[in-house]
Amino acid sequence: MAEDSFSSRVRLKDFDAGKGLERGAGKFKEGSWYFVKMLFFLTAIPYPNALKIFFLKIYGARVGKKVNIKPRVNLHMPWKLEIGDYSWIGEEVFILNFESVKIGENVCISQRAFLCGGNHDYTDPAFKYRNGPITIQSGTWVGAGCFIGPGVTIGVDCVVAAGSVVTKDLNSNSIYKGNPAEKIKSRWN
Repeated sequence: MAEDSFSSRVRLKDFDAGKGLERGAGKFKEGSWYFVKMLFFLTAIPYPNALKIFFLKIYGARVGKKVNIKPRVNLHMPWKLEIGDYSWIGEEVFILNFESVKIGENVCISQRAFLCGGNHDYTDPAFKYRNGPITIQSGTWVGAGCFIGPGVTIGVDCVVAAGSVVTKDLNSNSIYKGNPAEKIKSRWN
């Protein structure tokens, strides 16, 4: 392996996985959730929404009426999840919710979007956690392949164009696209 001309200050061996992350559930609950997730959520089998919502509610999620959850959805901690009425979660969406994720009513999260509530502090040599909640307000459409970072709130009736990267709050009634996502125009006049 080539020798760097600098000595790194990063010390991943000092990372403490138990510090800065409140898991919000005991080991049995978390372990049993992974089993349920593998059988009913990560599979391509199109189990009925009622069954998936039943499991989410058993594990502490707050789920509204007529929510549609497609196959191969990866929900990390359902006890930290809230989904409003008539919202859709597309195939292969990944919700890494180390902190709360709140999805409003009539929200569409399209295929392969990544709602990432977990991160690390790159200024700390031990890479301590720097997690944050995510709020997606009602009427928003998060396009396919988007990345939504920790600590972000997306306003009411936003559109986030496919493939966009969101690392800061987005205003209501706006269309955003790009990396980083920038407002291109208002959604409704």
